[in-house]
Amino acid sequence: MTGLDGTPSPATDAPHSPFTLAGVRLGPAGPLGALRIADGRITAVSDTRDGDLGGPVLDLAGRTVLPGLWDAHVHMAQWAGNRRRVDVSGLGSARAVAEALRPHAGELSSGEVLLGQGFRDGLWPDAPDKALLDAVCPARPVALISADLHAVWLNSAGLALVGRSGHPTGLLREHECFEVMRTLPEVPADVLDGWVAEAARDAAARGVTGIIDFHFSDNLADWSRRAAAAPLDLRVRAAVYPSRLDAAVARGLRTGDVLPGTGGLVRMGPLKLFTDGSLNTRTALCCEPYPGLEDTAQAYGVEETSCDELVRLMGRAAAHGIEPAVHAIGDRANTLALDAFAAVGCRGRIEHAQLLTAGDVPRFAELGVTAGVQPAHAIDDRDVADRHWAGRTGRAFAYGDLLAAGATLEFGSDAPVAPLDPWVGIAAAVHRTGDDRPAWHPEQRVPVRSALAASACGRSLIRVGDPADLVVVDVDPSAADAGTLRAMPVHGTLLAGRWTHGPG
Repeated sequence: MTGLDGTPSPATDAPHSPFTLAGVRLGPAGPLGALRIADGRITAVSDTRDGDLGGPVLDLAGRTVLPGLWDAHVHMAQWAGNRRRVDVSGLGSARAVAEALRPHAGELSSGEVLLGQGFRDGLWPDAPDKALLDAVCPARPVALISADLHAVWLNSAGLALVGRSGHPTGLLREHECFEVMRTLPEVPADVLDGWVAEAARDAAARGVTGIIDFHFSDNLADWSRRAAAAPLDLRVRAAVYPSRLDAAVARGLRTGDVLPGTGGLVRMGPLKLFTDGSLNTRTALCCEPYPGLEDTAQAYGVEETSCDELVRLMGRAAAHGIEPAVHAIGDRANTLALDAFAAVGCRGRIEHAQLLTAGDVPRFAELGVTAGVQPAHAIDDRDVADRHWAGRTGRAFAYGDLLAAGATLEFGSDAPVAPLDPWVGIAAAVHRTGDDRPAWHPEQRVPVRSALAASACGRSLIRVGDPADLVVVDVDPSAADAGTLRAMPVHGTLLAGRWTHGPG
């Protein structure tokens, strides 16, 4: 078989016997036809429903077959663990979040950390404070991670646990947040790997065949361990962070290289870098100040990495064949990131690209920089953007403009920020609303075919020679309404011709 980039991969994940899928619609609004799979690849395609392609035949009764979907931005271990934490998303105040913890406080064993996930304080009438958590859970540590992963809210016991007793509010942002999350107690590796395997099966059930994992740990070691223990249900491109760049260079790893012993399913990913924070945390670096913060030190957000340092790190990575993936959310941050790409002269990715100046939109295509975007954020953040980016939202989540300018879009979820479900993002990109409100900036909508391609690493056709990474859906996406597209019924998913969901 071959990898997604056409390079040879071991055939350990390929089935032993050829077979034919018949009675399938070949892509959105495509003809009814058949395709043959052998050795993990598509070896023949017929636009005749009953075409005799050989081998056992599975008739799919007119369902639509599409290239397998990718989630191009995941924090996989956090997503897997998130489902075991207290869900505090959707609550409208700091006090409401604290009260929601009360039923869980008594469930803990002595010293166990009460973990919660998902708060969004950008529109709250009150501020997160350790005193609110202390009133509910005074003796045991509490750590609540924000939906955007850029803030953590702790009670006094939690602050003591992470060595920050005396912090005035218990709300830590950006660097302090990331340091705290690294010091929180972790579950044993075998337990976490079990959770990740379960999350991967659930992703396959939504048509996902691959992810780019931006988890903060040693991704290369983690995924090598998981692949050695059991066959993976997803392809993985494992990102590294600057602290592990030298080790990757010493191993001679380049972006796209297969990691030994992973059956061809795990590859070296990009180098992850940060320019700024996030919108909800009001740390995204912008050209204009945040309302109400005009006279503060962080009026325009936070610059995480200077342009000079970006150029240095990107240049070192690019010199060794490692592509950078630069987190940039605010318009000023995106300008800095694009300037760094121009200075280094390398290709790579900008992750999020949420607010752009008009002059920066065409630069993505000009510089060959992929926009790794998360369309579900446009729906989740529309209200906070209307408040904190007032007057600028016409150029926020500007997927239509990027597409028209020739940029390459790749869709992801940023799970656990949004669910690891590509159909949620596809529907958000196509319809620009997730409820009964009108579309938010409908001029930025993306056609269904473009959204599907952006969710499949650019693959839009069923072609002979491609890996048999496929998803079979019950409804033609081009004929689906918003609700059906979002909840798309997935009949089956194939990874290199192996069913990871559905027919066996």
